[in-house]
Amino acid sequence: MIQVDVEEERKQILKRYRKILRQAKPILKEGDTKLIKKAFNISLEAHKDMRRKSGEPYIYHPLEVALVCVEEIGLGTTSIIAALLHDVVEDTDMELEDIEREFGHKVMTIIDGLTKISGVFEYGSSQQAENFRKMLLTLSDDVRVILIKIADRLNNMRTLSSMPRHKQLKIASETMYLYAPLAHRLGLYAIKSELEDLYLKFTDTDTYKEIVKKINESKTYRNKFIKNFIQPIEEELEKLGFNFTIKGRPKSVYSIYNKMKKQGIPFEEVYDLFAIRIILDSELENEKADCWQVYSVVTDFYRPNPDRLRDWISTPRSNGYESLHTTVMSQTGQWVEVQIRTTRMDEIAEKGYAAHWKYKEKEVPGKSGSGLDDWINQVRSMLESNDGNAIEFMDDFRGNLFHDEVFVFTPKGDLKVLPHGASALDFAFEIHTEIGAKCIGAKVNQRLVPITHKLKNGDQVEILTSNKQKPTEDWLNHVVTSRAKAKIKDALREEKKSAILDGREIVQRKLKAMKMEFSSEVIEQLRAFFELKTANEFYYRVGKSIIDPTSIKSFKDFKEKQKLKAKSSDKVKDESTFTKEIKSIKGPDHDQLLIGEDMDVVDYILAKCCNPIPGDDVFGFVTVNEGIKIHRTSCPNALELLSNHGNRVIKARWTSQKQIAFLAGLRIVGTDRVGLINDVTKVISNELKVNMRSITVDSDAGIFEGTIKLYVHSTEHLDHLIQNLQEVDGIIKVTRFD
Repeated sequence: MIQVDVEEERKQILKRYRKILRQAKPILKEGDTKLIKKAFNISLEAHKDMRRKSGEPYIYHPLEVALVCVEEIGLGTTSIIAALLHDVVEDTDMELEDIEREFGHKVMTIIDGLTKISGVFEYGSSQQAENFRKMLLTLSDDVRVILIKIADRLNNMRTLSSMPRHKQLKIASETMYLYAPLAHRLGLYAIKSELEDLYLKFTDTDTYKEIVKKINESKTYRNKFIKNFIQPIEEELEKLGFNFTIKGRPKSVYSIYNKMKKQGIPFEEVYDLFAIRIILDSELENEKADCWQVYSVVTDFYRPNPDRLRDWISTPRSNGYESLHTTVMSQTGQWVEVQIRTTRMDEIAEKGYAAHWKYKEKEVPGKSGSGLDDWINQVRSMLESNDGNAIEFMDDFRGNLFHDEVFVFTPKGDLKVLPHGASALDFAFEIHTEIGAKCIGAKVNQRLVPITHKLKNGDQVEILTSNKQKPTEDWLNHVVTSRAKAKIKDALREEKKSAILDGREIVQRKLKAMKMEFSSEVIEQLRAFFELKTANEFYYRVGKSIIDPTSIKSFKDFKEKQKLKAKSSDKVKDESTFTKEIKSIKGPDHDQLLIGEDMDVVDYILAKCCNPIPGDDVFGFVTVNEGIKIHRTSCPNALELLSNHGNRVIKARWTSQKQIAFLAGLRIVGTDRVGLINDVTKVISNELKVNMRSITVDSDAGIFEGTIKLYVHSTEHLDHLIQNLQEVDGIIKVTRFD
């Protein structure tokens, strides 16, 4: 039993509460403190007997969330109250009406948006997706719902170590899948980076620790480098009379990890490990000129990389982010990213949406409405047009979070902002649904292009239409905006409905002609015979002539053969005899993966997407028709499975192994020499008695690259093999692939 020091806990609670008031002091209006105190007391009473998994009093959580809201996001009184009360409705008998009576309609709406829906969901959806959709419905009225949710998630991630492993995986993946991109979209860069780092910390702990260690080891060198780098710039800016601060900061652990992974390079080769930020105190009307003057100072001392100049001052990102970025070459031959911005821009960059609103009243003359408002309107129209399931909606929504933008113009010179990678077809749907649906091509800068043409910054686009044109399934591969996707899906749905009706009629006629009855049992057998998932899918294919109606005759022949077989065979094996037979062939303990809360031995399938082998960190996933599938936690599909279907994820871990072989792949890179392959195969077959399934080798200009597929018993076995291969003369790198 944990000893609880009640007095110490009371002190801690008050300390956190006072810190919130201290941070909020500059923005509190008359009567606000009283309201916050009332919310604090209600929350304290509601959670008085509750503790978190770590053993701490539950009240710490709402207090920490409120603190993140005010300190890191810059929100005000309404949000502090909502954050303090965000779990009260879920955890106690207090109703939303009580909250409305005490604190008004605004607070009640926000808390309603944060309260999870319970209940049963349609097939193909999930509780997480439905709750997320509900939260977004409130986002279009009040963005604070999402901001408080992000603060709530940040606190959950910071305290994740007290959770069981499978919960850690689920929560961390959901965070990476949704909340980090969302924080990015709302301009909360510091929070986004912390969420990504925490995700890495809990899903790939070893890599995380390794990168942190290397960042710390290079700290003294880095500080010295930064000092020398900024010295001439500081002197020149002081001469010019600027008021400024310069900060040097390392890139986040996750962004370094991402670079290493994408470019396949070690830590030492990630060239822009840190960025220098120059922040100016500048009058609103001089901001742009001042930033460019500082840019000219920086590039007087260091040569810039012309391809890496990003001007988000003239055209801010749609989340309000403004800054001037350039990458320059230092005296020591290293590339360094330099960001130039003003204090106002820096606050918007750090606190995103909330700071953006703060400056909105004193909007810069000549600047149009905010891109963020446009984005929220886009989310609203997406929610209105989306009648599909929530998971489909989530995929579309995510697709709209991480994109950079392209700026393009209509023939009349109106500016349209589209996600990076948008096609002429996206542009057509952006103008009007009808124009999109009838689009046959476009003129980009007076040149004819197909609908799939990807748009670039500054393109002028004119859409060409035809009344004979109709959206096809293939169109979905060529659009990136949710609006275009939703409208194409609507059109296809209509078309699919009529094809299903046509198909049903054809099947009915065909069965009648073959003197077979049209019953649900026969249709179910037909579906299985053509290996399709649903009867409607079968009707659709017949309706679209993908399945030739005459091939239904082969189904009739097949059924008659089956009948004859059943008669001639003296005994049809039942399921259990069949299972027993398999067990006798494989031996009683061929399964050595423990699954579920009780860690039982259950039948499972190893997922093809990541080929887990004993010793890998894994989780079980309950599929709809293939039982339990085992995935590696680093599987490319893990993020989506854990985020959207967390309720179908179960614990799984390997026991100490019986010797059984699993397929694994190795990629080998080295310098080519005579006899190299011979040495490699010798290591594999002689030393470790491993069976190879295949080996492919490619040699170009003295560089040797090969892939080997082989059978191993566990990760330990594989690591041992990798080590031995790395010792072969000429081998530079050996890595595992899925």
